[in-house]
Amino acid sequence: MATPGIAANAYARLANITNPAGSLAKTVGDGQEASGPSFGQVLKDVVSSVVDAGRKSDVQSQAAAAGKANLVDVVTAVSEAEVAVQTLVSVRDRVIQSYEEMMRMPI
Repeated sequence: MATPGIAANAYARLANITNPAGSLAKTVGDGQEASGPSFGQVLKDVVSSVVDAGRKSDVQSQAAAAGKANLVDVVTAVSEAEVAVQTLVSVRDRVIQSYEEMMRMPI
């Protein structure tokens, strides 16, 4: 289940990526790249955030099994990890689909 915090973070990341002054934008006309992290770095950061969400979920689950965690915190952490993994899988599928479409293009 997505929470308002997850949605706000997703929108903020999207705004940073699509911002004309953002990290992935190129300057129109002169062919020079704007300063900022590369696509590979952005991808690495996203994957590490998914891994961190999974670790947080595991820690909360283990704490719940030991009787030391609030059930709401556990469910929230597991839901955040689930949303992060689903988003990552969706992006991966779109990248593969785009690659396959480019490979079908005539040269």
